[in-house]
Amino acid sequence: MAALRVFVDANVLYSRTLRDWLCLLQLGAPGEIYTVYWSEHVLAETIYHLLKKHPEWRGAKITAIRDRITGVFEGGRVEDFTVDGSFPGTDLDDQHVHAAALACSADIVLSDDGGFTITGDAAEQLPYEVYRPDEFFVLVEDSAPDRVAEVTRCQTLYWRGRSPDGRADLATALIDAACPAFAERVRAHQSQLSLPPAD
Repeated sequence: MAALRVFVDANVLYSRTLRDWLCLLQLGAPGEIYTVYWSEHVLAETIYHLLKKHPEWRGAKITAIRDRITGVFEGGRVEDFTVDGSFPGTDLDDQHVHAAALACSADIVLSDDGGFTITGDAAEQLPYEVYRPDEFFVLVEDSAPDRVAEVTRCQTLYWRGRSPDGRADLATALIDAACPAFAERVRAHQSQLSLPPAD
């Protein structure tokens, strides 16, 4: 599979689980599987909703999240685009996503927004496909299972070290993030891991 150009919507970056997997999969093989594109509109929407849910967060926490997104996906910022009314969907709030996806020649718009649904002739006319995170991560695992296995190992070690019982239940976090099919792939990779005993 050629490297995909993926424009990411704010609802994907909002989720810690989805954001971590998206970042880690790209970090290990930059430009090989996919390249994530984003806009300041998307980033502002992500930060707004994170702060709305967590008004108690310190400034350093939100700064770290923003810096991680812009650092991992450096070079993917879509700096200019025109909202021209051509978006065929029903949610006008998604016009900026469509416009930025066109501007960066995206192959995929990665969105967890049920309102970002385009069907029939309108979908066939678009130069990109809309993927939900579960579909997208399964696609990545189909093309690069070794990469997913490596990220699974890293995630397992990370979360095992932070869990009181030394367990890293990656699958449940993915199911909670509406990625049940990918969760099963990750569970299968975890079952093959040979790890040192937890501290």
